[in-house]
Amino acid sequence: MFVSFLLTAIAAIGVNAQNPDFKIKKTTVVFDSKLDQYIFEISVQGTAGNTTPKPAGQLNGAPVLGYVFPTTLKSGHVGFGDTPGIVALALTSHPDFDDTPLWDENWDAIYDNDGIVWHSHWVILVEDKRIAGGLSVKQFEKGDTSVILPPTNPGMPMYMDSPGFPVITSGNSIRVVVPGFRIRTEESFQFDGVTAYMKVNTEDTTKPMLGVYEVYSVSSGDLTLPYTAKRK
Repeated sequence: MFVSFLLTAIAAIGVNAQNPDFKIKKTTVVFDSKLDQYIFEISVQGTAGNTTPKPAGQLNGAPVLGYVFPTTLKSGHVGFGDTPGIVALALTSHPDFDDTPLWDENWDAIYDNDGIVWHSHWVILVEDKRIAGGLSVKQFEKGDTSVILPPTNPGMPMYMDSPGFPVITSGNSIRVVVPGFRIRTEESFQFDGVTAYMKVNTEDTTKPMLGVYEVYSVSSGDLTLPYTAKRK
């Protein structure tokens, strides 16, 4: 069922790989047991992280570009409460807003002006037929006391966390380093790599707040999450 849902979503989105900065060559997750940390990495044909979105000038309709790792992790493994959906680690850039209020990614001592700098999020993705892409970040009603989010969440009514994991771009690779204790499982997990275009919606109640509108590349080709995190 998990794979079937993903295949349906990717078929609905289609793939556009015109920009080599988003054409994936390889995706890996390695656990460094000596340093107790996971290194998630996507390598592309072009220069990873070189292309960032052109600002819309407002929050509604704001573009978001992402290098995304869908996984078989459970929501509780990364600090959310138990909830259905796809746990994904997303590396994003969006110049129109900042959703990492605890972190100063550009080191200018201002914490709300660096959304364009590539940064990390845990998100829960769900099927969403309201948009052509068929996927969105899972939402909830404001004030719903049953929802459990990590304390580093950005305060939006979505299953999103801003964990502050460092993102490094170097040549054709983009990496994010996740301390081992921040993933609450000793089990190996499966994953895939995706590059995508997303968009924010704050006005149209018939659309999601943050939806996937186009996929540029899929590491496995069919989004079946065939890769396994490895130890070194």
